[in-house]
Amino acid sequence: MDKPFAITLDVGSSLANHTGSWRTVRPVYVDRLPPCNNACPAGENIQGWLFHAESGDYEKAWRELVKNNPMPSIMGRVCYHPCESSCNRGKLDDTVNIHVVERFLGDEALRRGWKVEMAPDSGKHVLVIGAGPSGLSAAYHLRLLGHAVTIYEAGPLTGGMMRFGIPQYRLPRDVLDAEVKRIEDMGVRIKLNHKVDDVQKAMKEGGFDAVFLAVGAHMAKRAYIPAGDANKILDAVSVLHSMEGEEKPLLGRRVVVYGGGNTAIDVARTARRLGAEESIVVYRRTRDKMPAHDFEVEEALQEGVMMKWLSTIKEAGETSFTVEKMVLDENGFPQPTGEMEAIEADSLVLALGQDVDLSLLDNVPGLVIQDGMVQVDRTMMTAHPGVFAGGDMVPSERTVTVAIGHGKKAARNIDAWLRGTTLETPPKHEQATFDKLNTWYYADAPKTVQPVLDIIRRQSTFDEVMGGLDEHNALFEARRCLSCGNCFECDNCYGVCPDNAVIKLGPGNRFQFNYDYCKGCGICVSECPCGAIKTEPETI
Repeated sequence: MDKPFAITLDVGSSLANHTGSWRTVRPVYVDRLPPCNNACPAGENIQGWLFHAESGDYEKAWRELVKNNPMPSIMGRVCYHPCESSCNRGKLDDTVNIHVVERFLGDEALRRGWKVEMAPDSGKHVLVIGAGPSGLSAAYHLRLLGHAVTIYEAGPLTGGMMRFGIPQYRLPRDVLDAEVKRIEDMGVRIKLNHKVDDVQKAMKEGGFDAVFLAVGAHMAKRAYIPAGDANKILDAVSVLHSMEGEEKPLLGRRVVVYGGGNTAIDVARTARRLGAEESIVVYRRTRDKMPAHDFEVEEALQEGVMMKWLSTIKEAGETSFTVEKMVLDENGFPQPTGEMEAIEADSLVLALGQDVDLSLLDNVPGLVIQDGMVQVDRTMMTAHPGVFAGGDMVPSERTVTVAIGHGKKAARNIDAWLRGTTLETPPKHEQATFDKLNTWYYADAPKTVQPVLDIIRRQSTFDEVMGGLDEHNALFEARRCLSCGNCFECDNCYGVCPDNAVIKLGPGNRFQFNYDYCKGCGICVSECPCGAIKTEPETI
């Protein structure tokens, strides 16, 4: 024999055996939708910017972030981070602290003065009414697309409810002003103290091609409370609004706040900082039914705010308020018991929600208004051509994040409308659920905790309560991301393939399969840590 007993083929000739012909299913690389991206009302590519952040390229991470959100330093502070509630890592140990990394990137951009690039001028001019989160977001995205933008703001300052509804201990004003200044530096004109009473007239006089309505909910809802020789009764919006002036509101030594939302909690915490010895929130249901976010309630309790659950205010006297105790029925609705109690207090603040002043729309034909809100189609346009609306004016959850998302969506649809086209949104990928992950691959990594201001200073100053992360901690937290559903080039598929059928395409370019040799065994699918490979039936 010319060859050893066990050798039947020449060296290298095994490549002639295309084992891929045995295959009945084939593996394919996929990009699944991460649950954090899916949950973000602003439509951020969270996993995308976390990918760059965990490599230490913070500017690239910020640039990916501001493609969708123009104010990350603000959002990292005030967003209620639904992305984290959906994070798959929460089923492994604890969720990724996404909002803190976002805050770090936003603060880093302000510190380094990073700027964005805009498209060439389009020759179109858009009016935005309202300099709150939705209006500022729309203006930013319209400028990115090359349109001239002017904002008419009725108030003396920018920011809308970010300034007049969110206390300084949650959102420092220097951060707010810096984020707004970046948008102004892009060429957005902002006219303060410029209230619009007639939209049609404002558009005609300014020669605008389209308008985006972004008027915030600044009108406090009222409740009928028999007052007699009433004590001081205020509304929460006015109290928070007056905090931006020279003279702070005089609430007294004992303050009662009536309501259960985040605004009620903010007012109660503000009262403590203004010197109230007792700040009491009266709410007609239980804590678990409270619309305020639980972490805010917890922070309020830590600061000495008292909660009176299952109670409603029936009457206001000269120095006290009459409260009726409630019980929840089988459906969870509060029912009166007839049992009364008196609470001594110097003032009562009503935090029962807000409405939008829609009087500026009286002369706009064709608009549909239901329950005090403007109805819009999927493009954010009203029934009147060229008039778009978002934020508090339309049916939606009233948060800064939702408003910013509305501004972006409206801007992109306004751009399409001005160009005579229709914005086509691609279908969403299937979600990257936890069952598609191989969590054994990931190292244990405890969640990074934000530093918190000490209780004494929280009760007596308006210093920011929640601190940020330094570069070391932000990098660590970004690296906790599991990259759910999207390849991050870990080389697992390349290493486990028994047929060497995985080809590396170089850093940043991922991999591809050589189907001449892939037998469809599925090992790559079962070993992919992030669920970025799936099998599908062979078609040939």
